[in-house]
Amino acid sequence: MQKLRMVVLAVLLMMAFCLPASAQQGAVCQDLLIKSEVETAVSLLAAIHARHQKGEMTLEAAKALGANLLRELRFGSDGYFWADTTEGVNVVLYGRKDTEGRNRIKDKDAQGVFYVKEFLAKGTAGGGYVEYLFTKKGQTKAQP
Repeated sequence: MQKLRMVVLAVLLMMAFCLPASAQQGAVCQDLLIKSEVETAVSLLAAIHARHQKGEMTLEAAKALGANLLRELRFGSDGYFWADTTEGVNVVLYGRKDTEGRNRIKDKDAQGVFYVKEFLAKGTAGGGYVEYLFTKKGQTKAQP
């Protein structure tokens, strides 16, 4: 319950900071919003992991439940979540069967950014943001 209060407080602070936003503040606000949404998704997966640790479900069932929930989880008008293993194998990408299960460690965007490698490096270093281009579901052009 205390974590929920902290998340609500963080969202309210972001809203207060971001309402009169300049372009630079807007980018900072977008980053903060994404960070908050990712933390929510991580807490969902942590709860499933805890159920597995307690013996309430098998590892296979926990992985399947986590992947299915994450695959359907959305934020904003077009935000979605994905997951890759620490080896770069994609687990979830909104049901793209051509991507799920494939190693993406060598994938790069139109500007040459090895975005999965960058994500893994940021994650290993404790977090951060990666600027890259990607074609979202239903789109034909790569976007930031």
